[in-house]
Amino acid sequence: MLLILSLAPFAGSLAAIFLPSDKGTAAAWFSGAVALLCQLLVAGLYPLVASGGVLRYDLQWLPELGLNITLRMDGFAWMFASIITAIGLLVVVYARYYMSASDPVPRFFSMFLAFMGAMLGIVLSGNIIQLAVFWELTSITSFLLIGYWHHNAQARDGARMALTITGTGGLCMFVGLILMGHIVGSYDLDAVLSSGNVIREHPLYTTVLILILLGALTKSAQFPFHFWLPHAMAAPTPVSAYLHSATLVKAGVFLLIRLWPVLAGTDAWFWIVGCAGLTTLLLGAYFAIFQQDLKGLLAYSTISHLGLITVLLSLGSPLAAVAAIFHTMNHATFKASLFMAAGIIDHETGTRDMRKLSGLFRYMPFTATLAMVASAAMAGVPLLNGFLSKEMFFAEAIETHRYNILDTITPYVATLASMFAVTYSLRFIYSVFFGPPPKDLPKIPHEPPHWMRAPIEFLVLACLVVGVIPAFTIGPFLHAAVQSVLGDSTPVYSLAVWHGWNLPLAMSLVALIGGVVLFLLMKSYLATSIEGPPFFRRLEGQRIFERVLVTLSWKWARWLERTASSRRLQPQMRILVFIAFVAGTLPLLLQGFKPSAMALRSVDPAFALLWIIGIICAVGAAYQAKFHRLAALVLLGGAGLVTCITFVWLSAPDLAVTQLLVEIVTTVLILLGLRWLPKRIEDPNDPELMNFPVRLRRLRDLALALACGVGMMLVSYTMMTRNIPDTISSYFLERAYSEGGGTNVVNVILVDFRGFDTLGEIAVLCIVALTVFSLLRRFRPATESLEKPEQQKIQNAFDDDHPDRKKGDSIAEYLLIPSVIMRWMFPVIGMLTAFLFFRGHDLPGGGFAAGIAMSIAFILQYMAGGTRWVEERLRIHPLRWMSIGLLVAMATGLGSWLFGYPFLTSHMQYANLPLIGKIPLATAILFDLGVFSLVLGATVLILIALAHQSVRAPRAQVKAARMAGKETP
Repeated sequence: MLLILSLAPFAGSLAAIFLPSDKGTAAAWFSGAVALLCQLLVAGLYPLVASGGVLRYDLQWLPELGLNITLRMDGFAWMFASIITAIGLLVVVYARYYMSASDPVPRFFSMFLAFMGAMLGIVLSGNIIQLAVFWELTSITSFLLIGYWHHNAQARDGARMALTITGTGGLCMFVGLILMGHIVGSYDLDAVLSSGNVIREHPLYTTVLILILLGALTKSAQFPFHFWLPHAMAAPTPVSAYLHSATLVKAGVFLLIRLWPVLAGTDAWFWIVGCAGLTTLLLGAYFAIFQQDLKGLLAYSTISHLGLITVLLSLGSPLAAVAAIFHTMNHATFKASLFMAAGIIDHETGTRDMRKLSGLFRYMPFTATLAMVASAAMAGVPLLNGFLSKEMFFAEAIETHRYNILDTITPYVATLASMFAVTYSLRFIYSVFFGPPPKDLPKIPHEPPHWMRAPIEFLVLACLVVGVIPAFTIGPFLHAAVQSVLGDSTPVYSLAVWHGWNLPLAMSLVALIGGVVLFLLMKSYLATSIEGPPFFRRLEGQRIFERVLVTLSWKWARWLERTASSRRLQPQMRILVFIAFVAGTLPLLLQGFKPSAMALRSVDPAFALLWIIGIICAVGAAYQAKFHRLAALVLLGGAGLVTCITFVWLSAPDLAVTQLLVEIVTTVLILLGLRWLPKRIEDPNDPELMNFPVRLRRLRDLALALACGVGMMLVSYTMMTRNIPDTISSYFLERAYSEGGGTNVVNVILVDFRGFDTLGEIAVLCIVALTVFSLLRRFRPATESLEKPEQQKIQNAFDDDHPDRKKGDSIAEYLLIPSVIMRWMFPVIGMLTAFLFFRGHDLPGGGFAAGIAMSIAFILQYMAGGTRWVEERLRIHPLRWMSIGLLVAMATGLGSWLFGYPFLTSHMQYANLPLIGKIPLATAILFDLGVFSLVLGATVLILIALAHQSVRAPRAQVKAARMAGKETP
């Protein structure tokens, strides 16, 4: 059930994007069904966690490193999962009527379900590294949701700001969690939660605390990172109602509560969390009073309430933790309902500006009543749920936890902030629903459809029921959540509505009366003032954020570019090689460089001659690069061929096969790209050229090349002369056949023992191919390169519509190669590909070599017939090949989970075939098939990008495009 609960939203997200977009009804119904399924699963799991039980579901990933995919649910995780799914279901119903038919509604619900899945992943993670992955996924999906209306500049800016702040904090948190796992010795959440004393007493505790708090405080919009949340209000109101009341901003609070038993109780925790919480509590409430936008008011009130929860957690008291958990639940109900009410007002009147809204009670009495009850809960009025958790907050604020100024001022700040909360709640009610009838509204106000209002009715009813009979409604759920967090430290607490006349009640009365008086005094000013609080307008968060971005991305980045970069390729390569040389040299110098003696053997004259040829080719390539690039490329290929023969000589046939095939493909691809390179022009204004004459520059490059080459030689010599009794090679040699089912140790390592590395490498190759294609699809080579007559003649051979081209004319004829031979090579190379692929597990070959070999067949077809001839006769779908390859490789790894083995565990079995007999079969061959498909697709995609851009468009097409004022094809 935990696995289905975790996967259902993501599966629904993938399916929703393909639903029809007419009015979005199908997408809404489908998303509602997914959310309902998740809510039913959560409800069904409650009996198992109600009495303190913990549910776990483990999938082995990297068990040796303690990295497994673990789903874990206790009472606290159940509470959050229930909030996420229940309010998610209500928001889906609400969004069905809110979203316009002109919007891409399936895309909205697809991103919405993906975000729901990411939030469920956070609360159900039983591994802190897994938690960090879902944490960043919430930042990405919330970025997409906030920027859903991407045509709106405010939406784009708000999404960028939210992603920058929360993403940066998430990366800091990730480092903190890694350090925490290092301290504990495990990344399992249960092991971490049971190691509180070990973590608090460790020298790295302060570092871990600061890094984790950066993630939590940025996500929950705590001071000084609070400014991103109001700018995220440019999102559709269903997004605001979900992200900013029950999910995204609650992720930071969830992390603080989850790690409270481990990190709380120290002075550093008290001061950092307490200062951030108190400042956020007060400033958020103060800023909310002066907002003119309904959603802006609710955004700052959310910031203030999150600060209230943070203050409670900073106190380090178990009762304060109970109050924090309780207020987290209450805030989700009344704030989600208020955001939906604000959306209804905007939807039915056309504006959210409170200076234009008034007297709406007579037009939409039901919505007004619901909004007033929810506002009263937000203000902490008795007999509503917000009052109960606020009373608990006051009771903890007046307690003495530490003898310092921060603990002393907490009750006064709490009372003042509560007074501000009453003021902005009254302003929300009075400015919108009372007063004279509105004038000049974009729409005539009226009640929304019933089902658009139904989610608010449900949430407001929850506020009332919990406020009147809390012990019988919310009590059992709260106890399960508290017990799972505090364990044996769970205190005795009461959810009674009346506790008698005491100091917390007096603080509530002061806040209520003071808030009413303050609103009456400021009513006229607020009705006409500009948006934003006085005295703080110059400290607006967005302005500071933009200035920081400009400083980092413009001034400093430009200075760094001018200092350490160049538009010329050679200086950039020189810097990279030098950095690599330093990175390889420092460890040797710091840890010692002690190669053992190795007796020199007689050198075979043939091998020496081979290396002399390779050295001449390498030196010649470096020399010819200055004068003739084509000659340099030919010599470079000669050096590569010598390397292939060397691999064969030294008994490394797998490397030799791969090197040879890669050499062929890269030579052709570089050849296609040569015509793009500009002529070598010595810029007299280039400071490098002014300071270093040509001879000195070449000597410098030679010295750097020799240093790197000699360094690699010494490292290799040291590795080969180490006196180690047991090496890792013996491990692979002994287990390649018994555990991997293959006698080709190299291939078994790639697809079995280190299959996860290979999976990452082919994913990188996929990204590189897509990046190359994206960069080249709009690039055009310089026209000057087509001026030479012979080059123009060759170019015309590629031009299918050129009048000078004869039937069957191709580039092959100019290369003096019969095109028919090149075409006949396609099936031959196909047979070679199959041979290399199927023998790879036992003999030299494999998926990578087969994929490169097959790409050579396509290269020959392009050379023989040109681009149009190939693509009219052969089905070339490199993107499909890449997708299928990646999916097959992933499916091979996931399939091992079905049988209870770690990810990418392979299985070997012999099969009896008629007339053939026993043949070995290994599941790793399916993984190799994925490698083959992706390598072939990536190589062909890069080939297509280079071939198409290296071919000039037909003249008629160019002329027509220019006459139409369009980009030249």
